Amino acid sequence: MEKMKKYLDIFIISLVLSSFFLTIYIQLAINVSVKKTVVSRISRRQVKERHFLRKISSTNETGYKDKYRNKLNRVMPSPTGHVGYYDNNKNCTDIRDTTSCFSSCPETSPNLVGRNTPHLFIPSTTQLKTALSWVQKGGRYSPDDCIPRHHVAVIVPFRDRDQHLKTFLYNIHPFLRRQQLDYGIYIIDQIGTSKFNRAMLMNIGYAESIKNHKYTCFVFHDVDLLPEDDRNSYTCTTQPRHLSAAIDKFRYRLPYKAIFGGASALSKSQLQSVNGFSNKFFGWGGEDDDMWNRLMHANFTVTRHSNKVARYTMLRHGKEKGNKHNTKRYKLLEDGYKRFKTDGLNSLTYNVVRIQIHHLYTRISVDINENEVMKS
Repeated sequence: MEKMKKYLDIFIISLVLSSFFLTIYIQLAINVSVKKTVVSRISRRQVKERHFLRKISSTNETGYKDKYRNKLNRVMPSPTGHVGYYDNNKNCTDIRDTTSCFSSCPETSPNLVGRNTPHLFIPSTTQLKTALSWVQKGGRYSPDDCIPRHHVAVIVPFRDRDQHLKTFLYNIHPFLRRQQLDYGIYIIDQIGTSKFNRAMLMNIGYAESIKNHKYTCFVFHDVDLLPEDDRNSYTCTTQPRHLSAAIDKFRYRLPYKAIFGGASALSKSQLQSVNGFSNKFFGWGGEDDDMWNRLMHANFTVTRHSNKVARYTMLRHGKEKGNKHNTKRYKLLEDGYKRFKTDGLNSLTYNVVRIQIHHLYTRISVDINENEVMKS
């Protein structure tokens, strides 16, 4: 009996020891497996980093090396981590090739807030600098987390409206940023003694802006108009778009069907199809109606958002010196169809006095000779 009890004790002890060693073995096996997985992930990351660093070092352009190393660190922050270029797009072979390495921005930006009351005060230089510190030099901005679908030049015909300009910039930059646009703001400032020629300044804005960037869409915008709803997209479609359909001055109603003034969007191909705006309208009135006639002549259809979305606040201002009513506008409109092919982008004559690259905009000061333009 005692012998059996002894054998039983030995058996129990053996069973306990076997269980203990089996547990240790299993734990060691798990640890080795996890270690191999982590090492494998780190190795894959290192391979990617080495690949991109080779690409980085191959460039001869000043500043590229640090710029793209920083971008690499941002998109591949940890071994377990966030999706990098390779995981995002199999076609990405070069970190400088942003078309392959980023996904496109969504059709509708997730940053839109809808109806929003514009800020009507005149901000100080410090307020502008603080609130819009993210804007790049020259009034440029492009989203850094996706490829923008639209490349937009906002062209503002301008003369002696610096107070309005501050309010305009304070409102328009956040508005455009929320739409995830690649954009730049160009202030085309007419100096000299000739009467104000809004249409010609817009032609000049188009001609000068395409020298700086590959814009495909052009928004022509009065400096005294502030958009109220960011669902009113500042983009171009297959048809020209009249943006400012509902202005508070007109009780948010369209004054007449053929209006195309205030703020409007035209693609590069649309502008070229109609030869841009007329250069003959010196003084106030007529140039937008002439553009409407050009668009109808070219069989375009002007589109608009609903009056609930295409809403604007107009800044108050008095009569402008050098912008009296154009007494010749009716005659110019009547004979406009005769000049569509010869009066516009292909007949621009102007003198660029200076180009100033400010933080929030690019200012292009031009001198226009009225007598020379009207004779051509």
